[in-house]
Amino acid sequence: MSLRSICVFCGASTGLNPAYQKAAIALGQTLAANDIRLIYGGGAVGLMGVVADATMAAGGEVIGIIPQSLKDKEIGHPGLTRLEVVDGMHARKARMAELSDAFIALPGGLGTLEELFEVWTWGQLGYHSKPLGLLDVNQFYSKLSQFLDHLVDEGFVRAQQRGMLQRSESPQALLQMLNDWQPSTETRWGVHPSA
Repeated sequence: MSLRSICVFCGASTGLNPAYQKAAIALGQTLAANDIRLIYGGGAVGLMGVVADATMAAGGEVIGIIPQSLKDKEIGHPGLTRLEVVDGMHARKARMAELSDAFIALPGGLGTLEELFEVWTWGQLGYHSKPLGLLDVNQFYSKLSQFLDHLVDEGFVRAQQRGMLQRSESPQALLQMLNDWQPSTETRWGVHPSA
């Protein structure tokens, strides 16, 4: 694979379904097995801690990025390859994006969605040409995916932009999809094709 580093967005909680933790472990193991560095929010709790621990236990490299203000609240992970402490959330997201070749969202809450949509918007605006993926554990993201398709149908998102976001239940399949993804050569702006 050409991907060397992947940023994973996920919850500071583990959620109610044990399948979410199992998926985080599987993703961490898959990243390590493919020699892909994990970039994430630096916390030791929730799915963040699970995916980091699984990656490290499988012999992978993990870089955590955490704001000073959250280091104690999210319990900055002490056992990573490297933990970078930054000034705030904007610096955290910018640094994670800078270090990553692609992005994956595990199940999570508002912070996970906010990080995913911000980095997706950056791609839409041309700030990067990196793919994004949803690890769709137990159809966690199926309703969101339907809504995103609705945005395309209603003319608010172009199909090429929607195509940046891949989705799979399998960590290995998702990695392959992200690795194979090619940026669109179409212009980003202008009149909607149906107009």
